[in-house]
Amino acid sequence: MGEKLKKSAPDFANWSCPLPLVGYPAIVMGHGGGGKLGNELVEHLFLPAFRNPELENLGDAAVLDLGGSRLAMSTDSFVVQPLFFPGGSIGELAVNGTVNDLAVSGAEPRFLSASFILEEGFPLAQLAAIVEAMARAAATAGVKIVTGDTKVVEHGHGDGCYINTAGVGLLRPGISVSPLHAMPGDAILVSGTIGDHGMAIMSVREGLEFESQIRSDCAALNGMIAEVLAAAGPAVHTMRDPTRGGLASTLNEIALASGVGIEIDEPSLPVRPEVQSACELLGLDPVYVANEGKAVFFVAPQAADEILAILRAHPLGRDAARIGRVTAEHKRMLVARTAMGANRVIPIQIGEQLPRIC
Repeated sequence: MGEKLKKSAPDFANWSCPLPLVGYPAIVMGHGGGGKLGNELVEHLFLPAFRNPELENLGDAAVLDLGGSRLAMSTDSFVVQPLFFPGGSIGELAVNGTVNDLAVSGAEPRFLSASFILEEGFPLAQLAAIVEAMARAAATAGVKIVTGDTKVVEHGHGDGCYINTAGVGLLRPGISVSPLHAMPGDAILVSGTIGDHGMAIMSVREGLEFESQIRSDCAALNGMIAEVLAAAGPAVHTMRDPTRGGLASTLNEIALASGVGIEIDEPSLPVRPEVQSACELLGLDPVYVANEGKAVFFVAPQAADEILAILRAHPLGRDAARIGRVTAEHKRMLVARTAMGANRVIPIQIGEQLPRIC
């Protein structure tokens, strides 16, 4: 038995150096959490195997030149539990998550695919509710679901319903946003309160009750982003939606990609009181908690006030805030200025505080 295991063990010697995954010969939950383990899996396994210029941008969507048109293409999988939560369901999540990945890449989302992996015995009424939610979300976002697939696995070999989506959008002329484009001096804006989605999921899982119910922020952001780009497109250098791993993971990834330092003002971070209370109760930091209806903008400083006003005028951006800046100092790091006037480094986490959140 020992000899067989030795022969079947992965040949880490052929992986890219350095080899941070040697201590993980099998997949753990952290590999899917949007943190350091997931990033290392991409950097040292997937990227070397699939390397091409379109992939190497590592944005929320790939930018493709096709027949004279510039397209964006994105894909995502959704394994959230519970399937229905305050503010939405896996159905809305699947549509809005892919729409937002296209939108923050500067594209106008147009078409989606939807593939379902269903467990034997899953109630048809629940599937119908999920499909109807997807249809409503697609109509609201102005996209069409044009192709798909269905697979069924034996009872006990799934978790009810998983959904995979892919999306295609048309890139706007003259717009070029990328995780690589953040530059010193940029102002950093967030379109609203952070941590709402993750804590809505956890409030259901843990049976937490507050005076105000915590609801997911799940929403399609393409309309709001279109207004920003129409008014001040060239001033927008980078956009991302801070989903798995939350705001902190997204900002760390941008700092690494662009080779810049990022400073945020901790007191400026918009967090709902009930979300803050839930985080304190569970020992979580809201900067690492997932969002599904927020966007982060890195913009030229002279355009920051104009873009902030546009965001706040939109129903999905009423709580938008200016939270920090890009600096040439402490390159490839995220630093927070606390309410006490001290600085603290906010690292990218190994995995994710909350698994199965999207």
